[in-house]
Amino acid sequence: MPLTLAPTDPITRRGSASRGGPRRLRSVLAAVLVVLAVSAGLPVAGPAHAAPAVNYTNPLVNQRADPHIFRHTDGYYYLTATVPQYDRIVLRRATTLQGLATATETTIWSRHTSGEMGAHIWAPEIHFINNRWYVYFAAGRTDDVWRIRMYVLENANANPLTGSWTERGRITTPWDTFSLDASTFVANGVRYLTWAQQEPSTPNNSNVYLARMGANPWQITGTVTRLVVPTYDWETRGYRVAEGPAVIQRNGRIFLTYSASATDANYCLGMLSASASANLLDAASWSKSPSPVFASNAATSQYGPGHNSFTVSEDGQSDILVYHDRNYRDISGDPLNDPNRRTRLQKVYWNADGTPNFGIPVPDGATPVRLRSHDQASSYIRHYDYRARIEPNVTNLADSQFRIVTGLAGGGSVSLESTNFPGYYLRHRGYALYVEKNDGSALFGGDASFRRQAGLADSAGISLESQNFPGRHVRHRDGLLYIEAVSSSADRASATFHLE
Repeated sequence: MPLTLAPTDPITRRGSASRGGPRRLRSVLAAVLVVLAVSAGLPVAGPAHAAPAVNYTNPLVNQRADPHIFRHTDGYYYLTATVPQYDRIVLRRATTLQGLATATETTIWSRHTSGEMGAHIWAPEIHFINNRWYVYFAAGRTDDVWRIRMYVLENANANPLTGSWTERGRITTPWDTFSLDASTFVANGVRYLTWAQQEPSTPNNSNVYLARMGANPWQITGTVTRLVVPTYDWETRGYRVAEGPAVIQRNGRIFLTYSASATDANYCLGMLSASASANLLDAASWSKSPSPVFASNAATSQYGPGHNSFTVSEDGQSDILVYHDRNYRDISGDPLNDPNRRTRLQKVYWNADGTPNFGIPVPDGATPVRLRSHDQASSYIRHYDYRARIEPNVTNLADSQFRIVTGLAGGGSVSLESTNFPGYYLRHRGYALYVEKNDGSALFGGDASFRRQAGLADSAGISLESQNFPGRHVRHRDGLLYIEAVSSSADRASATFHLE
């Protein structure tokens, strides 16, 4: 098999990893609502668009790492993941993503008691190809647990929780070396396999590769392309690792995320991108983000996010990032012996330039939302220097994400808690709105509580009436937020927001 090499110095690109949104207001076209299609288990969507909010609770499943969720045409989501004992492959299904949290889990395959596929059963992925189910996974040997290689199971039954799984054996690559994290996707009618492997000619623990799939979905054929070489500081902390590739397609582009560094708090996501029309087996077709696109966040108490997959929301309108992390930083001993990586979900947003924006790992609990202005349809409520305002193109995503929680003042009210400053809430002071830390006082509770109502300009949206100043609603004026009385149609439009 010929090998195409990625450049030694990764190609960088501009855009999606930038931090800090523009302060200057500028008009852009309103996004167009489209419905996502699911192709080969991967979200493939049209232009960036306004999609309704999603409502999930994190963590989804405790002690399940390397999660992979596949949405099938039978109406079910299928979840498989690594178990802390590293001894079996489990599968569960539900008609909703949140339903996976309590769905019955079935062991569909267990490790061999001797020899090959007898240890370190890692990172299973489930796919439906040519009317059959396939599970890709990594495994070591009972007599050499670190001789990790990639393997495939097949099941012809309509329901993969039943029926028999046939071992299709090992995926053969150019080198008989440490390899793992096989994943598959289709682009322009061609099915590809992407995976991580230790290549003898490089000093790294693992790089990421790409090849076409052969006649069977457990074989590759033709050129093998090296896509990712870990060279940046954030890719080489603890170990020189690039692994866990996953693909999402949108806006005529293909985005490949991968996990980097050791599996502790240093673990993070990097990303490549390529034109969907490019030769994907040409390493030069791909550009690499110079910074991680998803990383640990001390403010939200989320550490080591990584080994992700992608799925779509129940209504098909939102892309969903599926990943694992821990809710503590410090680990005693080898991180691989720590069982507490958890499966989590959060919505993917899309920048104006068509690149994905993952934001930060959100706090545990209810997932946050964004509030889009009704009359300035490309602008969102966000905080900047703690002042609440509306702006378009908020690339520092978490500045524009809030959890809608039970009102601090009670009485059926709601409060809006900042995502990147947990414990800080949207509150009015002198009729202007700020994001400030809850001091526990009755005054703060009243100032930070609102009555949620149907949108004054559009019942599909919401409006927020001050709890302690009835008749005054949250509205924007000259780019800033206030609580003010509304009377005209323009006032009502400026006091209406849509949840995304």
